[in-house]
Amino acid sequence: MSGSTEHLPGIRDMLTRLIAQPSISSASPEWDHSNEPVVRTLAEWLEPMGFEVEILDVPGMPGKVNMIATLGRGPGGLVLSGHTDTVPFDDKRWKSDPFSLTERDNRWYGLGTCDMKGFFPLAIEAAKAFVGQDLKQPLIILATADEESSMNGARALAEAGRPKARYAVIGEPTGLKPVRMHKGIMMERLVFEGQSGHSSDPALGNNAMEGMHEALGHLLALRKGWQEQYSNPNFRVQVPTMNLGCIHGGDNPNRICARCELHFDLRPLPGMDMDALRQSILQSLKPVADRRGLAMEFEPLFDGVPPFETPADAQLVRACEKLTGHTAEAVAFATEAPWLQKLGLETLVMGPGSIDQAHQPDEFLELSQLDPAVKILKGLIQEFCL
Repeated sequence: MSGSTEHLPGIRDMLTRLIAQPSISSASPEWDHSNEPVVRTLAEWLEPMGFEVEILDVPGMPGKVNMIATLGRGPGGLVLSGHTDTVPFDDKRWKSDPFSLTERDNRWYGLGTCDMKGFFPLAIEAAKAFVGQDLKQPLIILATADEESSMNGARALAEAGRPKARYAVIGEPTGLKPVRMHKGIMMERLVFEGQSGHSSDPALGNNAMEGMHEALGHLLALRKGWQEQYSNPNFRVQVPTMNLGCIHGGDNPNRICARCELHFDLRPLPGMDMDALRQSILQSLKPVADRRGLAMEFEPLFDGVPPFETPADAQLVRACEKLTGHTAEAVAFATEAPWLQKLGLETLVMGPGSIDQAHQPDEFLELSQLDPAVKILKGLIQEFCL
């Protein structure tokens, strides 16, 4: 299908429209929005260019959609991927309207400018140069739902086995430096239930907090063991971490604590299996509960994001290092990369903007990042599609 680019707005106008459409994803229903308007806007620009656009509902999530837009045919191909949702915001802390693109100090301000609606206009601008050319392998622009909350958009794609391609670049803000690995993230909930009673006689109850005290010792011992066993010098914090984040138990100093609940997070390194980690925790804590006669619940607060790594000598890594002049590095934040990797795609994270601006009031994208981003993306399309 031949395509035209005459209808296409400029980069600024595209981003202005995307920012103006709220697409917050959140576990809190009062914050959560559909991302469909953003995806329909992208389709409106891509279809006349000759992209074949599919909009796929995310199962069990009304109003949430993924988009696969494909230019050209072939068994391989390059995916340029981004998420269409943003985090919630505190409008009292913003100097300008989060939904209006505002230019000042050579920056574009707005919710999602760097994380990561800004990537889509740049990818479309790069693709514009190849419309009407005979691509040897397809170019796919992928837009996902709910990365900031559940990652269910990427999960649904992995389960559906789509898209089919060879290489994928996720345009998260990395200052246009290639990123080939990140830690995983797990958030877990542990509950002990005992029996309340008058504190004057410990025999009247069963203290869940004392059980949790023992369990904390076991968790810290597990952490110490993992940190002795696993280390990766590519990361600033070279070992896996475990943070005991919040704890609640009991209701009065003179009552035996009947229930105690702990939430903690774990950041595993590439090569560490999340199911195996959960199993180790269970095997360590279950005997504590059994011996003390406490009921125990242990479950993830959300499904978690696995750690991710692409080999240093992978073709995509080498191509991105050559185009940017930067050696691929490791980051602490999690992305949708593990799910694209599950699809068999050689995957890398690289995009304009700084992660330091993401999730912050007055989020911005430096204007100096725009031209280099388009140039790098054109270089990737040239290499992997022509």
